Amino acid sequence: MHRGLHPADRVADYTARGWWGDETMDALFRARVTAAPDREALVDPANKQALTGQAPRRLTWRQIDTETDGLADLLLAHGVGPGDVVGLQLPNTVELVIAYLALWRIGAVVSPLPVQYREREITELGGLAAFSAFLTTARVGDRSPAAEIAALRGGLPALRTVFAFGDTPLPDGIVPVTTAPGAADRVAAHTAAHPADPNDCVTICWTSGTESTPKGVPRTHLDWLAMSWATIDAPRLTGDDVLLNPFPMVNMAGINGMFLPWLRVGGVLVQHHPFDLPTFLAQIQAEKATYTVAPPALLTMLLAREDLLSATDLSSLRLIGSGSAPLAPSMVRGWQERHGIGIINFFGSNEGIALLTDPHDVPDPEERALYFPHFGAPGTRWSSRISGQVSIRLVDPDTGAPVTEPGIPGELRIKGPMVFPGYLGGAALPSPFDDDGYLKTGDVFVIAGEGGRYLRYVDRAKDLIIRGGMNIAPAELEGLLAGHPDIAEVSVVGYPDPVLGEKACAVVVPRAGAHPSLEGIVAFLRDCKIASYKLPEHLEIRTELPRNPVGKVLKRELRADLSTGKDLR
Repeated sequence: MHRGLHPADRVADYTARGWWGDETMDALFRARVTAAPDREALVDPANKQALTGQAPRRLTWRQIDTETDGLADLLLAHGVGPGDVVGLQLPNTVELVIAYLALWRIGAVVSPLPVQYREREITELGGLAAFSAFLTTARVGDRSPAAEIAALRGGLPALRTVFAFGDTPLPDGIVPVTTAPGAADRVAAHTAAHPADPNDCVTICWTSGTESTPKGVPRTHLDWLAMSWATIDAPRLTGDDVLLNPFPMVNMAGINGMFLPWLRVGGVLVQHHPFDLPTFLAQIQAEKATYTVAPPALLTMLLAREDLLSATDLSSLRLIGSGSAPLAPSMVRGWQERHGIGIINFFGSNEGIALLTDPHDVPDPEERALYFPHFGAPGTRWSSRISGQVSIRLVDPDTGAPVTEPGIPGELRIKGPMVFPGYLGGAALPSPFDDDGYLKTGDVFVIAGEGGRYLRYVDRAKDLIIRGGMNIAPAELEGLLAGHPDIAEVSVVGYPDPVLGEKACAVVVPRAGAHPSLEGIVAFLRDCKIASYKLPEHLEIRTELPRNPVGKVLKRELRADLSTGKDLR
């Protein structure tokens, strides 16, 4: 089911071009261990004690390898093996890294879930991916994810075993993560008998899109490792870098933005969770971080808070990656001119988009804020090695006709070695690819700049709300709120937030005589057992929703009104 995901002709073509090879995740990790076994490589969040009840740790490559073998051995002893899909719900700690590496070492498939996910999301996604095992922790804050999973086992028929890190007493039937003598030898025997195929699935991440049912995004060693060059080349990462990672390692941003570059080039990976600004700034200074990532709204806010920045030694920081929302030119220029720190403009997706504009290729901060590389534009060269591997086209969203002239909006379509092979259960879903094999991204751009060398983002064709790097699908909330007794109509849209980028607003038309409140709506959704970050944080009451002539709600009008602070009531 999860073997050989890309067709043989594609593998042969990209291999012949030198874009794919025989690399695997475990082989890259073993190379790091061999190169510098006793060099420090991985650092826990500074607040780990409060988060999980465990003391923060600092590990060398050799220590990571030893713990990876120990966990791999435990998994094998309980029947987890090649091709098994394992749900993974852990905060950004050293244990999360070890879990990925151990599961990849034995050929299992990792399906990472945000720690905020609760019963509703875990049951739905675990059923779609047929989780055969689940790996979590005894405690995150005041919650016990292990106990929550134990209570859900009846709703996940494929689930055989649940494992948990942590010293807190575990519910009956949960396997504690421990290490047995001789683990390395047993794991070595397993890997010798079951060599990894680079075309095998290694992760199933989840994308909310515009639909209430999430889609699974399977990825292989081949496409992940091809994509990782984009996030290595843009910040010019080397083994001397210290990467501070505040993004959850559950999707493209955390996995390809931080984890895979660290795995390929070495250096030190410093974990951060949950996001806390004083802790984040303290880690930059204490760990001498050279590279990190942050939402645009946070970077804008920090520029306005010189009291915070002046109290932090930022001298080690070379670059900051940012994206998921348009960057303000004034913000990019402010960081460069006032602090000497370049901002990299990111546009990416779980499915395989990787457009990054960096200070080396685009020194002007205002151009860098507005534009992305138009790979393949005549007479234009880019330093990233993916620039010669990605094929890009824009097409009219309605007719599919090619868009080749500047200023005309077109849907971005891409093809190349970093694109995923297709959605989980894809035979039952509309194909994400066009007839020529290009991924239909649903994102609208225009050609811009001298000689058409740039792409400028126009709009999300999808209505996704991105709150602090986490995706919220409005359709899911709208479907649930349709059952609220006080609501006749509802539309959920994002509105600007100075730190998280966006938050969710419920725009509601009440039933006759009803008076819905934000508190009541939140309580209703909590009873639906959804993740807390999805809950609306603002309520607008309307007598009607704006619609086009065929009855579709005009969400763009609602977003525009919210962004300007207009009272919708």
